[in-house]
This record gives sequence, structure tokens and C-alpha cells, in this order.
Amino acid sequence: MMLALGAAASGCYVEPRPVMVQSGGYVLLGERWVHGRGQAVHEGIGGLKHDGRFSAIRLVVQNAPAEMFDVAVMFGNGQVYQPGTRIAFGPGTETRDIALPGGARFIRRVDFWFANIPGDGKALVQLWAR
Repeated sequence: MMLALGAAASGCYVEPRPVMVQSGGYVLLGERWVHGRGQAVHEGIGGLKHDGRFSAIRLVVQNAPAEMFDVAVMFGNGQVYQPGTRIAFGPGTETRDIALPGGARFIRRVDFWFANIPGDGKALVQLWAR
């Protein structure tokens, strides 16, 4: 299973890493269960504008494998950033830092498009930021 993070910018492929996001100043902003039964689903974590200013995010997948087709970060000023990711996650893996443009910023909402792998259960997707 390969991880393509920031493929649009760098073309770099790396293996997913085991979950270790509690360190390094990361805080949990929210989580969602992926119930797609193999079909793509759109999930979002909103209402984040007043939780602080962040310069990077990480996505963590627990419980079951999942595939992420896209992610969109909406900042407090309404600007949207899409880092161009497509990632296959195993259970208990995470992305590396996804740096946010413009330094530390308020995040209003993060939307992602995921599919869980049929027959492997429901995946829990967590959004962490620092």
C-alpha cells in the first residue's frame, strides 16, 4: 500500500506510518466514521474557526482500511486549500504533516472524500492540527 501525499506538488510516494500524532503539539479537531460500504462518501468537520490558529494538519485512520480521494481545508476567511492528495490508508496509519499555506491560520472546516474497503469494517477518520 502506497501513500501519495502532495503528489501534485512533489510526486513523492511514501509508506504510511503508525499513529503517533499525540506528540508534537497536535490537537484533535474532530473525527468521523466512514460508512461508504466501498462507495465514496463526503464527510466534513466544521465549526472549527474558534479553536485556534494552525499551520499543519494530519489525517489518521483507525479501525479499518480506507482510501481518501481528496481533502479541502476552508480557512476562516473563506479561502479553500486542496493539497491534491489521494491516499490508501491501512488501519492505524496517518499522513505526514500537510502544511497549510500562509502560516498559522484559522480553520473553519475540513472536508474529505473517503471510501472504506468493502468487507473490512468501518474506518474512523481523525483530523489533527498544530
